[in-house]
Amino acid sequence: MPRRSVVQEKTLPNRTLVVDNGAYTIKAGFSSPSPSLEDCHTIPNCLARERDKKVWVGSEIESIRDFGEVAFRRPVEKGYLVNWEAEKAIWDSTFLWEKSRLHCDPHDTNLILTEAPNTTAALQTNCDQVVFEEYEFASYSRHVGPSLNAYHDIQTLFGEPPRDSHLPATPAECLLVIDSGFSHSTVTPLYKGRPIQQAIRRLDVGGKLMTNYLKELLSIRHYNLMNEEHLVNEAKEKVCYVSNAFRQDLERTWKGTSKKGRDEQSNHLDIVVDYVLPDYNAGVHGYVRPHDASLAARVKKVGAMANPSGVVEDFMTLGNERFAVPELLFNPTDVGMKEAGLPETVLQSLGGLPPGLWPAMLANIVVVGGNCLIDGFMERLKTEIRQLAPTECIVRISKATDPIKATWLGGASMAADPALLKTIQVTRQEYLEHGSGWLSKVFAGTTIR
Repeated sequence: MPRRSVVQEKTLPNRTLVVDNGAYTIKAGFSSPSPSLEDCHTIPNCLARERDKKVWVGSEIESIRDFGEVAFRRPVEKGYLVNWEAEKAIWDSTFLWEKSRLHCDPHDTNLILTEAPNTTAALQTNCDQVVFEEYEFASYSRHVGPSLNAYHDIQTLFGEPPRDSHLPATPAECLLVIDSGFSHSTVTPLYKGRPIQQAIRRLDVGGKLMTNYLKELLSIRHYNLMNEEHLVNEAKEKVCYVSNAFRQDLERTWKGTSKKGRDEQSNHLDIVVDYVLPDYNAGVHGYVRPHDASLAARVKKVGAMANPSGVVEDFMTLGNERFAVPELLFNPTDVGMKEAGLPETVLQSLGGLPPGLWPAMLANIVVVGGNCLIDGFMERLKTEIRQLAPTECIVRISKATDPIKATWLGGASMAADPALLKTIQVTRQEYLEHGSGWLSKVFAGTTIR
């Protein structure tokens, strides 16, 4: 008589670490029964080398005082984790260093990790091997980053009553997630928390491309800032905005040489601003101030000018750079990219779905990622998607409460349900028994345990 197989109930550690491994920052924290944004910590996902060759790792970068010509090395390129040598150095200082806020023992910790949509099988296998063979986490699951947003209380973003907090976290039935981050922007339709693979679309415009474009513009028009990534990125975050009337704003910044042009421009002085460069020796960050045309003219003659306090300062007068840079999200053809803008990419994604799902997807669009914090971004996106969407469909678009930490919070909400956690986690024992090929099929949903 054949021996009856004994099914053992899976036991998992009580501690779960949720890691949203972004290209610019890592969002990480331990899950709790009632997770909140305060439980999430943001760590720079890079190594930095100063002029004197000193190397700073991860959260140590926050201690740098002089960012002049600091060179950054990032383990994530084009949205994909390709350099585990650098990533391991960052993870070791973040999760294994005893004085770290996120210190843990991997043998007694569950890991929930995000990845970019359409990650190649080779990179996925490499990631699984590092997690289970290098760090030896007790259990692990790998998720497409945008899919974790389905575990939020989505309807509250659209003004609906919140769901019962006593009920287990269940994913939204239909959700369209627009994630515009550092490396790229993606549109991911979700059905019951799982991405619909054939409808995922990607736009290769993100924060990095916009920073590089701004570096080129400033280096041509003002100072050579090609080696000042941190400075230019800081300036981009403070001065850039998305224009809802691009051509009109462009004309306003061009006018000003004639008296008529100056009179027309006087009503739109908020477009042209002065950005005062940081003084790292004095510990002064860069800041924006209203444009002073007379001061700019004197500086052209005598060089740098002292402010009323007697401190010599350098500044740049910024006009159309402010809105021409984020315009790439909506018109990548401005720099020769043969791709559609973000609103058109949303419609391309819907084209990969059955028409019956269109109304539900258009009525539940959630935007995450750092780029949606740019002034005017949400208004422009809503306007253009409504113009392109079928007239019979209701379009509802909302920004997550915290677009940067939203994905992490979705993962923490999922991990707060012990029963759900057991169904998604794979233990290290299972990995050692079945191998990486089986693990890839489990995470892809093509095999049943």
